[in-house]
Amino acid sequence: MIDLIIVLLYFTVIFFVALAGRVTEDATIEEYFLSSRNLRWPSIALSTIATNINGYQFLGMMGSAYLYGLAQASLEINAIQGILMAAFIFVPLFLKEQVITVTQYIQKRLGKTVGLFYSLANLLIFSTITLGAALFWGAYAADLVFADYLSVISEDRITRISVILVGLGVFSAIYTYFGGLNAVVKTDIIQFSILLLGGFVVLFVAIHHLGGWGQLYKKTPQLMHLYLPADHPKLPWIHMFGLFFLNINYWCANQTIMQRSLAAKSLRHAQIGLMAGGLMKYVMAILIIIPGIALYGILGENGLAEPDMVFPYLVKNYLPTGVKGIILCALFASLMSTVDSTFNSLATLWSIDIYKGYINKTATDTQVVNAGKNTIIVTLFTGIIMGLVLLYVKFKNPEAAFTHTLNELRYYINCGIVVLICTAGFMVTPNKKAALIGFLSTIPLHLLIIHFFPEMNYFVRAGCVIVTALTFVMLASWKDGLRGWKDLIQYDSTKNLKLGGILLLSLILTHIIFH
Repeated sequence: MIDLIIVLLYFTVIFFVALAGRVTEDATIEEYFLSSRNLRWPSIALSTIATNINGYQFLGMMGSAYLYGLAQASLEINAIQGILMAAFIFVPLFLKEQVITVTQYIQKRLGKTVGLFYSLANLLIFSTITLGAALFWGAYAADLVFADYLSVISEDRITRISVILVGLGVFSAIYTYFGGLNAVVKTDIIQFSILLLGGFVVLFVAIHHLGGWGQLYKKTPQLMHLYLPADHPKLPWIHMFGLFFLNINYWCANQTIMQRSLAAKSLRHAQIGLMAGGLMKYVMAILIIIPGIALYGILGENGLAEPDMVFPYLVKNYLPTGVKGIILCALFASLMSTVDSTFNSLATLWSIDIYKGYINKTATDTQVVNAGKNTIIVTLFTGIIMGLVLLYVKFKNPEAAFTHTLNELRYYINCGIVVLICTAGFMVTPNKKAALIGFLSTIPLHLLIIHFFPEMNYFVRAGCVIVTALTFVMLASWKDGLRGWKDLIQYDSTKNLKLGGILLLSLILTHIIFH
């Protein structure tokens, strides 16, 4: 009962904080979607990483770490590559153009048609897989940890998860609808603090029951390597080839992530905020990966049949009453920080790119904001439907590491987005027609590679698709070549550039030490 009271208190606090930050009825476009471009670097750092972390990491990636070990951390720490490229290459370009959406930059560089395809691709993936996966993981986690309490909803597990999924979606949609980005950032800061608290509790409990940090190398030495053999089915070391490009998509071209940097008070705040977020990725890698490895060391080879049970197992078996409530709050925090940000970005993309760009070109700020609010309502339904679909897929094959299943679905669209953002950012005079062809070619290329090389790892496949399509576009755009390094890398101060270099060096050393 104490646990449920803690959870109810959490939801109450989040709701009132969100409503306290809500905008007025006559809010301007920049007030609602970009918090008046007034975000400072701590808010950018905390809100960006809070948006990035969700139940998928705590359940899916921790479960994958139980199977594959430290290699799963590659997806967390290598995000620093994308974060640095965002901070020093793409965000300066976006802020210079004063864009509200990444699409507006794409339109300026590659034309209106390409920009429309870009926006529609993002709207499609955000309103389905991104929202659906976040809602699914949150509801799934809640049921795994608190099935006894939640059985009052229904004795049937699928029904319970479905009801929780819908409830979490509606709650997140309500405060995002009224508050815009300002409410999202305020709640993200609280949610990230709770998320960190819960993560550290689970980490230290896992290490304690393992027998200490040194036992990681004594009991699970085979899991303490960032690099797995090149023929590994899920995480071969060559997956970093494709992951490099996919990080460009997520950290440099993803409206959900970029929205905080676009709302920055200045380039200095944007760059420091992103680099601080990069440091947090190391912390998140430890909190997410190490407990999975530790539990394997505790249980041995004949442990869990379902890898996604790692996090719930640790909570249910090793944590006392009261602490469990805090952990569930952390799970809900990770879910809602992703869902509310996705709602806000969907509202921004639709209202700015589609509604004002095509449907009502003379729309007032109030009309544009209202169009964004209506988008939240519509995408609430698409997200819930996709979440229920993913629930069915998960229960059909519970033994699989579901995080990789979702990644494969995302990358069909994400590869084309990487082609466009790289063409727009790196080429002096990009060929607009070639860019569109390159974007559209990525799905057929995926299908061809799957047909002829069905065993190819999906990260490697994504890298091959991106390089093939990008090579075609760049050859067609080679009249003036690539932008020079002095034009490509922009920074607010030499101090910021040095900090970026130190962060990059830390990533290189991490790979050397833990290879």
